[in-house]
Amino acid sequence: MIPMSLEDVAVAVAGTLVAADPLAEITDVAVDSRAAGPGSLFVAVVGETHDGHEYAEAALAQGAVATLASSPVAGPHILVEDTVQAAGRLARAVIAGCPDLTVVALTGSSGKTSTKDILRVMLSAFGPTVAPQGSFNNELGLPRTVFKVTAQTRYLVAEMGARGKGHIAYLCGIAPPDVSLLLNVGHAHLSEFGTQQGVAEAKAEILSALMPQGVGVLNADDPFVMSQASKAPGRVVTFGQARDADVRITALDLDAGRPVLTVQHGSDEVVLRPELHGEHQAFNVAAALATAVALDLDFGQAAAALQGVRLDSRWRMEVTQTPARVTVINDAYNANPESMTAGLRALASMGQGQRTWAVLGEMRELGDASLTEHDAIGRLCVRLNIGRLVAVGEGARPIHMGAAHEGSWGEESVFVPDVDAAIALLTEQVRPGDVVLVKASRAVGLERVAAALEEMPA
Repeated sequence: MIPMSLEDVAVAVAGTLVAADPLAEITDVAVDSRAAGPGSLFVAVVGETHDGHEYAEAALAQGAVATLASSPVAGPHILVEDTVQAAGRLARAVIAGCPDLTVVALTGSSGKTSTKDILRVMLSAFGPTVAPQGSFNNELGLPRTVFKVTAQTRYLVAEMGARGKGHIAYLCGIAPPDVSLLLNVGHAHLSEFGTQQGVAEAKAEILSALMPQGVGVLNADDPFVMSQASKAPGRVVTFGQARDADVRITALDLDAGRPVLTVQHGSDEVVLRPELHGEHQAFNVAAALATAVALDLDFGQAAAALQGVRLDSRWRMEVTQTPARVTVINDAYNANPESMTAGLRALASMGQGQRTWAVLGEMRELGDASLTEHDAIGRLCVRLNIGRLVAVGEGARPIHMGAAHEGSWGEESVFVPDVDAAIALLTEQVRPGDVVLVKASRAVGLERVAAALEEMPA
């Protein structure tokens, strides 16, 4: 982080210094008291189960300079009305203090975190780059990422999620984008936005917020994305398989579930073999290359940086070979119809000649489309010839029913009530050589299934 005095911090967040040395300097920001140390500012957040104000003394004992608080606490602190909003204001001040920083913002219904990881690798080939850990994409996660920026940072990758209208606009107010990447518009969060068009309009806030000379990067294959192109104030760069895409995928194959893609931009053509799993990852790679074009970076150098690229974030098509010689595809971080489809197609490709298992839980926040979309996933399992389907939890029962209605499956599809039952079934029945996909919305907790499989003895 760029060093700041407490006085400068107080001005940035419109707060009041209490029992604090205005010249004392902070060099870090912590939202967890356990992560506080010398030079840090501890942000006391009031959550659903914990109140950070109760840990202010512990943070100070570990060396924190002061606390950012919404109510009085012991020791030096800056008093504000809302600490989360104040953290956002402080993050905005950090960015304002870095005139050479380029902000690349991205959003979409699926693929955000994977694309963020890919962008970090690519942009690091051109200069020091900061990107979020995991899925830090909300009103507190984004500032936590910004606080990692230093005077030497050249690129900031800002992942942005939306739970409602205006959320992305708010995040863009913290980190005004120079490049805005809109990956796709799917069925995620239909319960909040009602229709895909509503999702598109909310996601398009990332385009409206572009800096005057900013560039929009859009998925040419997604009509909902392209319907928002006019909201970008200036130049637009497109990617995809569409014939008129600026960065075009002209060929795409799968090699043991890993994409092999040919990408063309003008007279440049490259063949890429990223260490990623699933056909959908090819489009995330193309999105990163389109971002390079938007930034006027050397296309060949950008492509070279992506040869063999891997993901940093856990539980996103994370492939493990277990001691029991079972291949586990842990994609349990989140799920929506588009990502579930992509995961199943990857499973079918990776499991050719082997027995495949799809261990699937509920896809949440689908609103009125929930029953239809879960039913469709069950039917897709049959059409892809997945060997065994395990639907976990009551919310996933329509997946099991969809499979039953699609074909003459008997024991190929089974419903279990909870994660523990799924673990018991799988640890008893999986055998060496099997390939198992584990996927559901995060709250279902299917990462426990993956962990149990990975711990099975040889």
